[in-house]
Amino acid sequence: MKFVPTLDKNFRPMYAEFSAYVKSAENAEHKTLKVCVERNDGYNYIFSYPVFAEGHRAENEKMAERIVKTILWVVGGYKIYICGDDAVYEYIKAAYTNSGVRSFDKNFMERVYEKPFEVIKCEEKDFPSLKKCSLSVGGHLEGCRIGFDAGGSDRKVSAVIDGKVVYSEEVVWFPKINSDPDYHYKEILAAMKTAASKMPRVDAIGISSAGVYVNNRIMVASLFLKVGEEDFEKKVKNMYIDVAREMGKDIPVEVANDGDVTALAGAIDLNDNCVLGVAMGTSEAVGYINSDGGLNGWLSELAFVPVDYSENSMVDEWSGDYGCGVKYFSQDGVIKLAELGGYTFDEGLSPAEKLKVIQKLMAEGDPLARRIYEDIGVYLGYTLPYYAMFYDIKHVLLLGRVTSGEGGNIIMNKAKEVLAAEYPELGFEIEMPDEKNRRVGQSIAAASLPALRR
Repeated sequence: MKFVPTLDKNFRPMYAEFSAYVKSAENAEHKTLKVCVERNDGYNYIFSYPVFAEGHRAENEKMAERIVKTILWVVGGYKIYICGDDAVYEYIKAAYTNSGVRSFDKNFMERVYEKPFEVIKCEEKDFPSLKKCSLSVGGHLEGCRIGFDAGGSDRKVSAVIDGKVVYSEEVVWFPKINSDPDYHYKEILAAMKTAASKMPRVDAIGISSAGVYVNNRIMVASLFLKVGEEDFEKKVKNMYIDVAREMGKDIPVEVANDGDVTALAGAIDLNDNCVLGVAMGTSEAVGYINSDGGLNGWLSELAFVPVDYSENSMVDEWSGDYGCGVKYFSQDGVIKLAELGGYTFDEGLSPAEKLKVIQKLMAEGDPLARRIYEDIGVYLGYTLPYYAMFYDIKHVLLLGRVTSGEGGNIIMNKAKEVLAAEYPELGFEIEMPDEKNRRVGQSIAAASLPALRR
């Protein structure tokens, strides 16, 4: 590594570790491990790489666990096929049980796909064939539209008439610490009504929201982390549908993961495809617009994807796993690095308030604040090549409150520096929208999601 984070010297990038592992395996007696992750309607993703044929069992198992977990959260799925190494199969199978190290991942995917989770040992002759899809998304600008972006720290809404934004606002809210779903409902409805008051009518409602959505239903979302299971089933699953219905009968509504809307915002702004959107906010939200200008139907929940191979890296409280993107590309990453640098926050501050403290220090030219943003840029420069193993990337678009102000420019420029020095062959561009779109671009893009009913 030519660049090492100054505040987190134990960082071991996944791409560098995987590349070194593959090179070592290829220079020894090796065989091919094939992994297939299957999701709804038989759609799947297939990945293969060399593993050591003899010895190195612990290395084979650890790398396979990281790679399988990565694919699972990139693509989504409830069925994993393993071909080529029985020991790896046994290790992965044990990991994805209720008592295994990946129990969170297993239970999450079962909730999303409403299917039991399976890990299947497979012979070469029985290995599944590739089945992929491309879904059209957004780009509808005609009429009077509401675009709503449900962030973890603030909610953003835009009123858009024939593609022109006539009103945008951001309001601080606290969805993650409220157990009463009526709080969420009232806040969302208030945003919708505010936007509606700025237009003669409402023709369509588009919603960008963290989490996983099926047919506009909320399957899993961190915004409702404190809501009990019974209330979630009764009041949360159909909340966006219910709010839209209260805004007016038969108004078309479309709900999309906030990461996908980030990518859509980028594709619209750049007038190009193969866009990976990365929103660094309360969490890391990622989406992707493919070469067809559509979606792959993937989860792209890269907040849960391991980016640091070090077992001593910070653990995510929700999933219980180490080295995952949420602790590197979000306000948690800023806070982590500040504390590693010796900064002590006042007691009682929320994560969003702690981020604002560091942003203020950055605006004042504080050297620690600059080091924090430079380190995030180093993280990003070494992580994007790992993401490029799974996504065909031409453009990377950075958004979210972490990228606001000068800190965002430092992140972007440092990542470009790392990529130019270490991986010049990749050739993709890292870009940011202007400051206003950086803050509310997702709610504007969300407005374009639904087609009007004819």
